[in-house]
Amino acid sequence: MRLLVLAIALLSSAISGFAAPPNIVLIISDDAGYADFGFHGSKVMRTPHLDKLAEQSMRFEQAYVTAAVCGPSRAGLFTGRYQQRFGFEENNVPGYMSESCLPDDEMGLPLDQTTVADHMKTLGYRTALIGKWHQGNADRFHPLKRGFDEFYGFRGGARSYFALRDAEKLTRKEDRMERGFGEFTEPDRYATDVFADETIAFIERNRDVPFFVVLSFNAVHAPMQGEAEDLKQFPELSGKRKQLAAMTLAMDRGCGNVLKCLTKLGLEENTMVVFTNDNGGPSDSNASINTPLSGTKANHLEGGIRVPFLMRWPGVTPAGSVYPHPISTLDLLPTFVSAGGGDVASLKQIDGVDLHPHLTGNEEDRPHQTLYWKKESRGAIRDGDWKLLRFPDRPAELYDLRNDISEHNNLAEKYPDRVRAMYKQLFDWELTLDRPRWQLKRQYEGAAMKRMDDYRN
Repeated sequence: MRLLVLAIALLSSAISGFAAPPNIVLIISDDAGYADFGFHGSKVMRTPHLDKLAEQSMRFEQAYVTAAVCGPSRAGLFTGRYQQRFGFEENNVPGYMSESCLPDDEMGLPLDQTTVADHMKTLGYRTALIGKWHQGNADRFHPLKRGFDEFYGFRGGARSYFALRDAEKLTRKEDRMERGFGEFTEPDRYATDVFADETIAFIERNRDVPFFVVLSFNAVHAPMQGEAEDLKQFPELSGKRKQLAAMTLAMDRGCGNVLKCLTKLGLEENTMVVFTNDNGGPSDSNASINTPLSGTKANHLEGGIRVPFLMRWPGVTPAGSVYPHPISTLDLLPTFVSAGGGDVASLKQIDGVDLHPHLTGNEEDRPHQTLYWKKESRGAIRDGDWKLLRFPDRPAELYDLRNDISEHNNLAEKYPDRVRAMYKQLFDWELTLDRPRWQLKRQYEGAAMKRMDDYRN
């Protein structure tokens, strides 16, 4: 059956203009700062392998996630749909920060949602998730039941980079390292290195078939735990910034090892590699920097939702090129399906678009005229280059992102008609959404507003 599916995928790819279905490697960093990469101008963080990837890739100047925190952002990416459409609003799951009549085990990516891994598996791909899941801890939400053939990682949202102690294994079961389903074994090395090595092993095992692998780092999410040898590389730094630099260096090394594996196996020319981040950096908790963007993780200023994004797709994305228009991680699912020979037109109720015609110049319009974000009473809408932010504790703000990427010049009073129109446009979109299945405790909503104010540029 798998051979039949693969044959169909090969035929479909040939018809659609691709020589063969490309392998796909999606690398996701966690809580990284927008400015904390060499390819975005950092002189402190050392990311030589990602910088080289950027030279070989198309870099996207305006790439967005669908949420300013990890779990919902990943839910949007995995489904190609605004996660609010199925009640997975901008609150992480499960856990102590949420308010819900549901027990923790009921919180997760709803089972009626089709994932990108489901689609790629149907197209004949061998699929894997390595690293952080954060889409539900209960067995029924497990990656192996959501389209992934292989899994090595942890079900929760954050964990130690070193082996858990026995007491931690009992109190934080979702953080235990797991191979496949139910085989729990703690790593004997630094987790970031282990995740990269597991990805390499998956690629080596599946070199002769199309593969789709998500390398889902928990780096550089707290806890701030750099590996000892990496910490020594930054004697000029201290505190969280030193830890962040070491953790970033390890993540870059892991990315470099994966990329070297593709070259060694002769797979580089038929493998699409995407690198991105799940939300903006939380500057207070991990010392990340989002400059020139204002804001941080957990708010809808650009620093919370605009992320680094590289795509190396041989034959499609010219090396060293820059894509100027807004895109969304919603677009990854249809783009991957299209590249794999699938029929994008058959994808129902998705919000993402196939980027291929936009990247080749066959489609000159923007992939998205309008993008939306929502978290309870907070919300944001980008229409063209205008962006409106709605808050629970102050009047709405309006920015012209073409001329004000740092969101310094609030134009709401100057253009009240535009504010009213965009406010109504945001509300009309909200009328199409499901009720949230859970919400953030009020104390954390207040903390998110304070973080926004404290970290405006």
